[in-house]
Amino acid sequence: MKVLVVHNSYKQPGGEDLVVQRETVLLRGAGQHIVTYLRHNEEIDEGSLLNKIRTGSKTIWARDSYRQLAAVLRQEKPDLAHFHNTFPLISPSAYYACLCAGVPVVQTLHNYRLFCPAATFFRNASICEECVEHSLWHGIKHRCYKESHAATAAIAVMLSAHRLLDTWRKAVSCFIAVSEFVRGKFIAEGFPADRVVVKPNFVDPDPGKHTGEGKYAIFVGRLSAEKGVRTLIRAWAKLEHQIPLLIVGEGPLRTELEGEVTQHSLAGIKFQGYVLPKKAMELMTGARFLVFPSEWYETFGMTIAEAFACGVPVVCSRSGAMQELVNDNYTGLHFTAGDAADLATKVKWAWTHTEQMESMGRAARHEYEAKYTASVNYRMLTEAYEFAVRRGEGLKFEVQRGDAGFSA
Repeated sequence: MKVLVVHNSYKQPGGEDLVVQRETVLLRGAGQHIVTYLRHNEEIDEGSLLNKIRTGSKTIWARDSYRQLAAVLRQEKPDLAHFHNTFPLISPSAYYACLCAGVPVVQTLHNYRLFCPAATFFRNASICEECVEHSLWHGIKHRCYKESHAATAAIAVMLSAHRLLDTWRKAVSCFIAVSEFVRGKFIAEGFPADRVVVKPNFVDPDPGKHTGEGKYAIFVGRLSAEKGVRTLIRAWAKLEHQIPLLIVGEGPLRTELEGEVTQHSLAGIKFQGYVLPKKAMELMTGARFLVFPSEWYETFGMTIAEAFACGVPVVCSRSGAMQELVNDNYTGLHFTAGDAADLATKVKWAWTHTEQMESMGRAARHEYEAKYTASVNYRMLTEAYEFAVRRGEGLKFEVQRGDAGFSA
């Protein structure tokens, strides 16, 4: 099968970029013919008002991406196109290039951008679904994207326009949700249940199960409010005895967090900073457990799957996909999101009950082997592709009838 992978990369590489890279390597390694259409946010020049206006208009309909992608489709004639992120440089116009070419589309739902301009359902340190419950105007009012009325408005206009055009129903044959939680969210907002399948992310290469009880607790992720890092530090400040904690990652809150650590004399906390994914996995193998305190609706939680691959149990928030991935008292422990006292209680228990945590670590490793290996993921991914190709025949009929929408 020839697959066209379409993705708009972020300035700061994140989980979505890693998933695209891993899936591409997986497919090529299995002998699939992969063609890519990639754009990168480094292309964006926001130095002038005119450039900002141009970027905003591309968010709604990127003529250059449409033309470039149409040319790739004519030349390569792929069996299907697998979309990841289209924001902001590719835009939903790319779906129409595929639709007019009769190429079925698979769209992975990595975040909540199709409902929330910020893509997170998170504002002012708490869950916010005002744009779903009321209207997208609320996102503009609160400047949810880049703290800008104009930038948020561009996303709101894009979403409104393509809802009016019914773009996602008309142009996408199959949606891949990375968890049951995400699938439920999208179906609740009107996405067709028979076209939304669940395929989690995966970890490859297999790091192998760690040995020993682990010398520290570990956090791996972006140091930002939605990741619950403030709650993490507050929880450690409540512990009677110092438990070693390794914080791996960078982000806008690092200076603030380091100040909190100094203020409370938390000598057991060490900031590692950003490390490459391979190094992060090595550090995780030395941990007794992973702390995953996110306060937004995590769609998946890649570091949870990575911890499972290492045989490391997880202490996580009882929210979003986290409570789905981590089986409480089996592969880890749950605590109430944002509750530092509850987190401190669970951390203390996890540190002092070594045998139980080792048992949870073995269960976590079994969970990885059953759900998050490359071989399991390849089977699920190709099943989604085959479904999209079968359904794509109906889209070709719509094109022939002239129902494909408009082109650039």
